[in-house]
Amino acid sequence: MSWLVTGGAGFVGVNLVRLLATRGIRARVFDDLTHGRREDLAGLDAELVVGDIRDAAAVDRALAGVELVVHLAAHTRVMDSIADPTGSFDVNVRGTLVLLEACRRRGGLRRFILASTGGAVLGDAVPPVHEGMPARPLSPYGASKLACEGYCSAYYGSYAIPTVALRFSNVYGPYSYLKGSVVPVFFKRILAGEPLVIHGDGAQTRDFLYVDDLCRAIVAAAERECSGEVLHIGSGRETTIRDLADQMLTVTGIPVPIEWRAARTGEVRRNFACTDRARAVLGFVPAVSLEEGLLRTWDWFRRASPSVTGEAPGRGASFD
Repeated sequence: MSWLVTGGAGFVGVNLVRLLATRGIRARVFDDLTHGRREDLAGLDAELVVGDIRDAAAVDRALAGVELVVHLAAHTRVMDSIADPTGSFDVNVRGTLVLLEACRRRGGLRRFILASTGGAVLGDAVPPVHEGMPARPLSPYGASKLACEGYCSAYYGSYAIPTVALRFSNVYGPYSYLKGSVVPVFFKRILAGEPLVIHGDGAQTRDFLYVDDLCRAIVAAAERECSGEVLHIGSGRETTIRDLADQMLTVTGIPVPIEWRAARTGEVRRNFACTDRARAVLGFVPAVSLEEGLLRTWDWFRRASPSVTGEAPGRGASFD
C-alpha cells in the first residue's frame, strides 16, 4: 500500500516515516520544509516532494499512485493562531479542503487519516475528554481543526472517502526541536542553561504521549476499519506542567530555575483523554511511560546538541 504523508518532514512525520521504513513501506513525503528538515529523512527510503498544501496542482501530483494519506501538514501553535487567525484558517482548513478535493477527483483512496487535537477542539471540557463531548474551541487553532474534522466527515458522507480523524494529545519525542510545545522547549532551555518559563500557576494539566505510541496508532488506523470515526489518541494520564518540569529536571540532572509568568488566554486549563474508543476500534494501548519517554527524548536532544537551539528569549512554551 502506497502512503503519502503530508508534513512528513516535521516531528510526527519523520517518526512515522521511520516506523514505516522498519515495516518495508516506502512513504512519499509532501512538505514545504518551513517546520521540517530534509536532513531528518536522510538515510530513509522515502521520496520527498516539496510543495505547499494549498497548491492544488502540487497536491494532485503528490497523490499520484497513492492509496493512503496521513495528513499532518498544519500550523499547530495555539498562540500563533491567536495572533494570526486567518493564517491558521488558510493553512489548516483550506489546505485540508484542497487535499480532500484532490483525493475525491482521483478516487481509489483506501484511507485518509487526519491529524486533529482533543484539547484545542473541546476547550475547557471536564476531563477525561472523549468523543461524545461537544466541541467548544477556545482558540482559532482549535476552531480550524474542528472545521477540518467537519470536512472529513462531509467527504466521507457525501463522497465515500474513508476518512478518520485522530485527536492527538500532547505528543513529544525525538526530532521535535522545531516544535513550540512544552517538552522540546523545556529540553532546549535546559541545554542552554536557561530557566523554564511556566505561564500561570503550573497546575494546568496535559496528556503527554510518546511519539512512537502515536505512530503505532496511525498505522493501526491504516490497517483497521475505522472510516468515519473520530478517535482520541493519548496516554490517558493527567500530568501538571509543574510536575512535568520537575520530572524533566530529574531526568536531565541539570538544575535550572523555573520562571513564573502570567497565564495566557486561549490555553486550556485541564486536559487528558479517555482512550477507550481507540482501544476498541484500533486495539490501541500506549506502551511508553512518561518517565521512559522523557529519558528517550532527553537522550536524543543531548546527542542532537549543539544543532538544537533554545527557544527565543522571552518566549514560553505552548502547553497545547
